[in-house]
Formats: sequence, structure tokens, C-alpha cells
Amino acid sequence: MHRRSLFMGVPAALVANLVSSRRGLTSTSALTTPQPLAAPNPLRHGSRIRAVNTGTWIDPRTDFLPLVERCKAEGWQLELPASLHRKWKWFSGTDAERRVDLEAAWSDPRIEAIFYIGAGWGSARVLEAGFNFSRRSLWSIGFSDSCSLLLAQWAAGSRGAIHGSIAGPDAQWQRTVDLLTARSVAPITGRGIIAGIAVGPLVVTNLTVATHLIGTPWFPDLRGTLLVFEDIGEAPYRVDRMLTQWRSVGLFKDVIGLAIGRFNWQGEEEPGDFSMSAIIKERLSDLGVPLVIDLPVGHGQPNLSLPLGANACLDGKNGSLMLLP
Repeated sequence: MHRRSLFMGVPAALVANLVSSRRGLTSTSALTTPQPLAAPNPLRHGSRIRAVNTGTWIDPRTDFLPLVERCKAEGWQLELPASLHRKWKWFSGTDAERRVDLEAAWSDPRIEAIFYIGAGWGSARVLEAGFNFSRRSLWSIGFSDSCSLLLAQWAAGSRGAIHGSIAGPDAQWQRTVDLLTARSVAPITGRGIIAGIAVGPLVVTNLTVATHLIGTPWFPDLRGTLLVFEDIGEAPYRVDRMLTQWRSVGLFKDVIGLAIGRFNWQGEEEPGDFSMSAIIKERLSDLGVPLVIDLPVGHGQPNLSLPLGANACLDGKNGSLMLLP
């Protein structure tokens, strides 16, 4: 029998107790300060979404019409403020301006979701500039640089952060729509490296962005979580350096499962050096938890959406990651 099918219809809490006993943790053991809020309401016809750019400035010729049409097809109203095209140095406005943009979106009760537009660098500076999350749950979608905001939102106890892209092929977009409307989505599959099954809340992030949040108030509690990494443009030795930092600080100690998405790097590898997959396996295979690599997550296509905080099951034997009810 396919191992994943063993858990169909079984309550998530029971599965967690069964598969997490190795550490004496259940899937709900993590992130208790502050207590996470309830998930935001599913988007519906007439829901309002605001696009916000907290990172690097974007080309003023960027065509948002395809995204507008996609939202319109779902009955959603996408707001595209003029500030999306603002420019200051390499940012889309000063830190204060970008903080105000984000505060305006979060404080507007009519807004039910935020689309993080753009990438590059800058979102962590908005946090440093004093942005605080309102005590409510709100859908927010992004990846890469905006991972700092996704992690900080989850650390603040707010639900609704989704690691994913609002661009890309129709099937990728449909998965995001399904998550925003509380419909089930298919499991995603990579390559199993270390066998085992773990159940717990997902934390999905860019490795570089998360590494630079270590020690800040915006870094979430990882105890009892399934941790998913992705990255781009980092040489294997840099990935080695970052993973060594995580190991040295002890951040993997109470993580119950690890999964790796896409790590895009186009540089040359010297003969005898670690390849990207080799250094990832060398740094993560001895932690005593299930390990899956090559998930379709991160920079590139497809970049399949995963919600932070969602209860999920990671199967290190068949390489699957499945969201649970």
C-alpha cells in the first residue's frame, strides 16, 4: 500500500502522536507564543486584494494585466496603487514609505489578501523600520525577499501567509486559488532521502532570507515544525555556510522534518567539490528526521504554493508532502 494512503481519513492529531513520538512532540507543540489566530476566511466573489512592493523597485513597464484578469476571473478586485512604481535607490521607496504602504494594507478592514509584488531586497528593512502586524489573520502571498514578512507574520501568530508565486502557469495559479478559497490541493512530490514520516505545521522560506533573520524578533519558533527551504544564486559553499550556522545555533534540534525545494545556481563546480545536492544531503542527513529534496517549490517553474502554519505530512520514503485537513 502507498504509505501516504495510510493516513487518509485519520485525524491529524492522531497521526502526529503516532509519528512524532521520537521526540515526544505532537504536531501542535510548536509556536505557542503568541497563540496563533484562526485562519482567515476564504476569499469569495468581491474580495479585495492589494498589491504591495516592500522590496526592490520594479520596471515601470511591468504589465499587471494578466494578474488583474486572473483575479477578475475569480471575482476578486485587485488594487494596484501607484506606489508599486515608486523608486528610491534600489528600493521601491524609502523604508518609511514602504512601511506605511504595508501598514495601510494591513489596517484596512476591506482588504482580505496582500500580494507581495517584486522581490530583490528590502522587506526586512520594513520590519526594522517599525512595522508591526495587526492582531488579525490575513492572506499574504510571496516568496524570495518577502519571506521575511511571511516568517514574521507567522511568528506574530497571524495565519494566512503563503509561500508561492502569483505568476506562472495556470496550474500553479489554480493551486494558489484553491488555497485562498479553502479547497484541497494535491500533495507535492520530490525525492526521498531519509525515510520516516513526520506531521506538523509547515514553515516554508528562502534559506538566505531566513538566515539573516536569526536572532531577530521576527524569527519564528521552529519547535515541532516541518521546515522547507529554497534558494537561488547561492553557490554550494555558501549554502554549506548557512546550514552550518543553523546547525551551530541549534535551530534544527526540534524540527521534526526537513524538505528542500529548488536551489538554483548556475556557477561551475570544481572537480572534487560538493555539488549542491551533495552538500545539502551532507549537512542535513544526520539530523535524525525525514528528509526530502527536489520539491517543486521556489524560484523557477513550477513554484507550488505552500501555506505557513498548515498541518502537513512529510514522507521521507516516497518524497511526498501532503497538506492535512
